[in-house]
Amino acid sequence: MVVRTFLLSVAVLLVAVAAGATARPPDRCLACHPPHYRQQGSCSDCHRGNPAAARKSIAHAGLLAGRYAVFTLPGSPVVKKGERLLEQFACRRCHVSGGRGNRLAASLDAVAAERSPAEIVAAIGNPAEGMPRFAIGDAQLTAVVNGLYYGGTRGKGGEERPRVVFFEKRGAADDLFTRKCGSCHRLLSERLGALGRSDAGPNLSGLLTPHYPRNAGPGVPWTEQRLKDWLYNPRTVRPWSLMQPVRLSDGELHELMRILTVTHRKDPASFR
Repeated sequence: MVVRTFLLSVAVLLVAVAAGATARPPDRCLACHPPHYRQQGSCSDCHRGNPAAARKSIAHAGLLAGRYAVFTLPGSPVVKKGERLLEQFACRRCHVSGGRGNRLAASLDAVAAERSPAEIVAAIGNPAEGMPRFAIGDAQLTAVVNGLYYGGTRGKGGEERPRVVFFEKRGAADDLFTRKCGSCHRLLSERLGALGRSDAGPNLSGLLTPHYPRNAGPGVPWTEQRLKDWLYNPRTVRPWSLMQPVRLSDGELHELMRILTVTHRKDPASFR
């Protein structure tokens, strides 16, 4: 009888400890801020931060301002705009966002899980080597950040480490792309890193992948054959093109295609 009573007491104690471990800490945000969108959960479910802290500096650590927390609201038009901009700027030609894209640079799902809005905005405004410069205003930046955060909730940002690309200042051009295309274009390649030296023409990162804009024609994706036809004489494809023909030997064409090839990618057929 004594043993049974002891075991029952231990079981009750373990249940109480387990319940206490899973219980939410008190939400002290409400001591300073009026509640809103209660259906979305607690303050930290949308804004992050530390709701158990009473000191402002600790409670606001990692806090998302309201304009950057819109991604938590179902059907938000700001998020839809952000997703459209991610497609318009073709961010997935280099990055994975929402579980989709090429792994030429850091996963934006991991960035959304680890970086603050200020850090993301700074990275867009002062892009890394090989990244296009986007001249966009505050409203578009807010939409893009929300789109990235929303994608991060779908793409499981911590499931894979981003590919690391090392950039090196080169002397004389020693690769085919830089010699033949680099005077007008840039490229972030899987094999050789950042190539090219000019933004006069479009950035060609991910050109032959499903994540590059379909602009070989109206809604037409780029393929090796379409690219070869374009290089042979751009004006047979677009009569008013300013680009001159680029004469390449068979060996040079093969090397160019190797440079443009991206193997680490998530194509539409495998999208989650």
